[in-house]
Amino acid sequence: MSWYTNLFCSLPCLETDRLLLRPLKMSDAKDMYAYAKDPEVSRYVLWEPHKSIWDTRRFLYFSIGQYRKGFPGSYAMELKDSGRMIGTIGFMWVNGEFKSAEVGYSMSRDYWNRGLMTEALQEILRFGFEEMKLNRIEAQHDTQNPASGKVMAHCGMRFEGVLRQRVMNKGQYRDAAVYAILKNEWQYNVQI
Repeated sequence: MSWYTNLFCSLPCLETDRLLLRPLKMSDAKDMYAYAKDPEVSRYVLWEPHKSIWDTRRFLYFSIGQYRKGFPGSYAMELKDSGRMIGTIGFMWVNGEFKSAEVGYSMSRDYWNRGLMTEALQEILRFGFEEMKLNRIEAQHDTQNPASGKVMAHCGMRFEGVLRQRVMNKGQYRDAAVYAILKNEWQYNVQI
C-alpha cells in the first residue's frame, strides 16, 4: 500500500472558518439529495441530477467503498454552524510518482456566491501541499461555467489552457479549461 492509499483509507477531517471537511457518510443522503437533484448543480459536471434519494445513496455507498480501497475521494463540505452537508470537494486522482493531483467540487446552489467553495479549495490546496507533499494540483471546468474558474483563480491557480472537446457531457462534447498551482507558487501566495 502506498502512503496515499493509507491516507484515503482514513481521510482526516479538515477545518476552515465556516466549514468542516470530512469523509462522506450514509447519513448525508438527505442533504446531498437536496442539491444533487438540482439540474443547475449538475449542469457542468459529469454526473446526472439524482432522480431519487436512492441515486444519492448509491453514490454515497460507492464513495465510502472508494475510501475502504484507498482510492482518492471527496470530502463532505459541512457548515459548522448548522451541521448541514452542502457539497463535496476532493481528489479525482493522485499520482504519487509525479506528486500531482486533480481536485473537483460541487455545491448546493443555495450556497453559491458566498465564498464557501473558495474557502474549501484553499484548505484542500493547503492539505495537498503541506500534508500530502504534492508539487502540482490542477483542476478543470467546463468553459461554459466561468464561475468555477473564478474560484480556482481566487485560490492562486493559474489558467493553463483549454482542452477542446475534452469530455462528453450531457450528450455533447465540451471544452475544459485547465487551471493549476505549483507548490512554490502556493508557498509564495501564503507568505504575502
